[in-house]
Amino acid sequence: MFDAAILPIVKRAIDRPARALVARGVSADQITVVGFGIGLLGVASAAFGAFGLALLCLAFNRVADGLDGAVARLTTPTDRGAFLDIALDFMFYGLFPLGFALYDPATNALPAAVLIASFIGTGSSFLAFSIIAEKRGITSDQYPTKGIYYLGGLTEGFETIALFVAMCLFPFAFPWLAYVFAGLCFVTTLTRWLAGWRMFAQG
Repeated sequence: MFDAAILPIVKRAIDRPARALVARGVSADQITVVGFGIGLLGVASAAFGAFGLALLCLAFNRVADGLDGAVARLTTPTDRGAFLDIALDFMFYGLFPLGFALYDPATNALPAAVLIASFIGTGSSFLAFSIIAEKRGITSDQYPTKGIYYLGGLTEGFETIALFVAMCLFPFAFPWLAYVFAGLCFVTTLTRWLAGWRMFAQG
């Protein structure tokens, strides 16, 4: 919901670090892979109850997610890079709640399963819309630099990261955080289905 408004601020903040990385010969794909590895460490940290470390890894993962795109734009954006970025992002989003489920299966397993199921809804509707939009040559004015069409919704990247931060800060509240956010994700999925139904009605 807030991604389009926040994106220009993020771009300004990471421009100088991105230029420094380019000057040192660091590639966008390298940043993406390292960022994902740090994200996996965050998942493991949550599973062992080290929520402070999980939060730190989450922060580094998200910084890397911003830097890889900035580095790509300063060099040569590639389809492989766009694919790697979105694929690893979606995987990380699904894995992070799993860490909390592993930490306390009796309390967190069911809400984590519901949340991950809701992520499948938002992720699949997002990607399905992007595929058809690409086929029809439809572009997004809000996200002109993205490698694929970005369809917004009630729960986007900013809201998801805010959820993960809240989980790390208040792990005891994981069940209700997961259920509430899952409900919002299901609403987002329905709105994306409706958008696709309407926009792709012809042809």
